[in-house]
Amino acid sequence: MTPSRSNIEQKLGWIILALLLGGCILVLLPFTSALLWAVVLTFSSWPLYRRLLNFLGGRRTLAALLMSLAMFCIILLPFVIVGATLGDNVKDLTTRARHSMDNGPPAPPAWLAKVPGIGTTASDYWRSLAADSSPLVQAAKRLIEPVSAVLLAGAIGLGRGLLELALSILIAFFLFRDGAAAATRVSLATEWIAGEHGRHLLEVAGNTVRGVVYGILGTAFVQAVMAGIGFWIAGVPNAGFLALLTFFLSVVPVGPPLIWLPAALWLFYQGSTGWGIFMIIWGVLVSSVDNVVKPWLISQGSAMPFLLIFFGVLGGALTFGFIGVFIGPTLLAVGYRLVQEWSLARSAVAVADAPVTAVVLIQE
Repeated sequence: MTPSRSNIEQKLGWIILALLLGGCILVLLPFTSALLWAVVLTFSSWPLYRRLLNFLGGRRTLAALLMSLAMFCIILLPFVIVGATLGDNVKDLTTRARHSMDNGPPAPPAWLAKVPGIGTTASDYWRSLAADSSPLVQAAKRLIEPVSAVLLAGAIGLGRGLLELALSILIAFFLFRDGAAAATRVSLATEWIAGEHGRHLLEVAGNTVRGVVYGILGTAFVQAVMAGIGFWIAGVPNAGFLALLTFFLSVVPVGPPLIWLPAALWLFYQGSTGWGIFMIIWGVLVSSVDNVVKPWLISQGSAMPFLLIFFGVLGGALTFGFIGVFIGPTLLAVGYRLVQEWSLARSAVAVADAPVTAVVLIQE
């Protein structure tokens, strides 16, 4: 009776533990993205935090607070400013659209007719709409609802992203303050699960995450420099400031076009058709750098094949969103290392068995 009862109690304990873990996962599920971002931010800036902690004489709370404030000013604040600026521009664009609907479109700009291929046709069509704007007004009214829905969804997404980033920085404060103890527990748990390879796999994952961070920042720097050169060559005012905005927006998908596309439209509006075309071509080149430079930089830091990192970055982003840029390469790096160590272990066993096999063959 006693062994049977003990077996039942053990199984019941495992069931309760599984239910408890499932409940914890359900509770934390809405905050998964914020938690992952907090881990990425904390881990990638941990060496800087250690230097600051030593400088402050080991005061962990103060060091964590200063790091969190620095993240707020460097990461969150620029996106808030850019979001507010875009909101003002959308409001101004809406006002102009309503004015055009009430008074009809103005005369076509002079640069429109100079656009190669379609310029003359577009200019003539614009003049016909200016003469009779009723079709344009009807089309605009039909577009108001879907465009408003898209803008509202974009505003909600931007607001949610900023709140999530703010929550990540708040979580990062506690990870900075208590991160050493948490890292020890994670290391012990990994060794308990994966054995002697656990610590090594943690190092592989950590190096990959750090490599992704450096890859994103390095790519953003390259894109900002290229965009700044293009703005300066084309004569766009405030080229340095626009390059700085490009740097911050390059860390998010489809960020650089938010800067260089309005610059190209401004050049067209000023009558600089050639420079506007140059700006579009140069902007496409700037945006395409992300697909090559980022995987290459990440592969340099993680000692992984370039093609594997390339698929990890793109596949992770398509599957998990922007946070997948970190998840994809990390998963592939750990899997690649496991396969590599398994193949090396198999090779070692084969080499160790080779002399025995040779002796048996000789004896036969």
